[in-house]
Amino acid sequence: MSDNGYRFICDEYGKTSAIQVMLSGRNIQDNNYVNKGTAFSESERSEFNVEACLPPSVKTLADQVRLGHETVDNKSGELEKYIYLRSIFEKNVTLAHAIIASDVRKFMSIVYTPTVGLACQRYSDIFRKGTGIHFHPGNIDRAEEILTNYKNDGIRVAVVTDNQGILGIGDQGAGGIAICIGKLMLYTQGAGIAPWYCLPISLDVGTDNDALLDNDHYLGWRQKRLTGADYLDFIATFAKAFKKVFPDALCQWEDFSKQNAFTVKDTYINDIISFNDDIQGTGSVTLAGIISAMKIKKESLKDQVYLIHGAGAGGVGVAEQIEAAMVEEGMNVEAARQRIFTLDSRGLVTLGRKLDPYKIKYAKDTTVLPWYTCDHDGSLENVVKKAGVTVLIGTSGQSGCFTQAVVEAVSKNTERPVIFPLSNPTVNAEALPVDIFTWSHGKALVATGSPFAPVKFDNRDFRIGQCNNVFIFPGVGLGVLASGASRVLPSFFTAAAYAAAEHVAAEDLSNGVLFPPVEKLKEVSLSVAKAVARIAIREGVSRKCAFSDFDHENNPEKLDEAIDNMVWKPEYLPLVK
Repeated sequence: MSDNGYRFICDEYGKTSAIQVMLSGRNIQDNNYVNKGTAFSESERSEFNVEACLPPSVKTLADQVRLGHETVDNKSGELEKYIYLRSIFEKNVTLAHAIIASDVRKFMSIVYTPTVGLACQRYSDIFRKGTGIHFHPGNIDRAEEILTNYKNDGIRVAVVTDNQGILGIGDQGAGGIAICIGKLMLYTQGAGIAPWYCLPISLDVGTDNDALLDNDHYLGWRQKRLTGADYLDFIATFAKAFKKVFPDALCQWEDFSKQNAFTVKDTYINDIISFNDDIQGTGSVTLAGIISAMKIKKESLKDQVYLIHGAGAGGVGVAEQIEAAMVEEGMNVEAARQRIFTLDSRGLVTLGRKLDPYKIKYAKDTTVLPWYTCDHDGSLENVVKKAGVTVLIGTSGQSGCFTQAVVEAVSKNTERPVIFPLSNPTVNAEALPVDIFTWSHGKALVATGSPFAPVKFDNRDFRIGQCNNVFIFPGVGLGVLASGASRVLPSFFTAAAYAAAEHVAAEDLSNGVLFPPVEKLKEVSLSVAKAVARIAIREGVSRKCAFSDFDHENNPEKLDEAIDNMVWKPEYLPLVK
């Protein structure tokens, strides 16, 4: 029994089958894992002494979900809808997830992109109740002690941010934890990892956002960001404590900025079970879209020339994943890299410039590019024309930079240009899908980072597939946990991309749609998990799952069974004493 007065009872697969409860009366209603609100049955009301705490009418979960829909629809704006859903989560996690699952397309845009960006910006103003852990220089030395307070909850996944590179809006200080909360809700929706096994963590090393520092309401550590050795020591203290307290849990690094994202990922990749979603998840889901496009084009990955406009963590992550996939197709590394061009705010990334270390591997030697004679030749349009780009990826955050001239240039290089304006939120998209369709005469294969309405072109409606990391990271997490993987390998993300691409229906492909609808999230996540688990076996990093009694014996069929049976659904669990 935990100090909180409850204990999760799990079946052999590690799925929660019941909750043992020593609480009663108002205390049981104050616990958001145990509380059922008006859905407590008459017998539960009597047994746990909540009968007089509730009005007499007993409602079902379905009744509560319908009321939740009506209440959300009556809210005046997206942020108010977000606040309402968070308030439900803080009172009753099962109901909150049941509401979201009832219309995942509708509610995902509220609990995650694009609304979560506004929630990060307004975090201090809308704060109601603490969720997760906030580490800062005043308490990081007690990280092990603080994490130990969560040990009895059996934490399986933590999403951890230093709050600096939030969703295209940059440094949001303490508000960045809203991203972690949102990502973990998607772990539950996609992979069925129960919310009580999920832990959001903010590494609050300060903020360089002067608007926050000048805001009297700001709740974070009110100092400029730690840098250099002080920053690295802070991260190291956290990582050491996390490994000791949760040696078998997955740590997802989230929204670190540029070089820090790569430094942290690479430093701890063999020390704790971890990955960076902005780098590896973004790369994997983008690859999934390109794989779908190749099915339509009837061409191979190694036949393309790629340009990634935006050489930050996400952009370089995309390049790395494309390279890995081409190598799997039989190319050598150097040949693969020759077909990948990256651009940043100064134009084509070249070896003649002073570069952050993470950019170097894709920097071009201009002496072997006969068309490159001066810096002006490194412009987006010129590189598209002279390099013969057939796949154009936008991770720049520069709204409108995929101009008509750029789109027309890609279209001259190939019959079916692949163009992905991926920057979030919607206002930062490199081009609008309707414009890309118009400028390419309907030939472009388009996917976006943010959700867009269907495009009407040539008297037909075309659904725009969303290149959303949600198709990747929940399944990767579930596959890692089920297989007991001791490390998260790059090959997991290649396997995940191919698995996700398999869920694009033939009819969608015939209409140029590159991603499955988000309503298939759980189905996609299970396939991704199984693909990842098989790679864990193949690469020799699988172990017995630490969170269940089931032994998969490195048998793929047994792992499939484990994955299918680990998934939690938002349904009220039996309460026992």
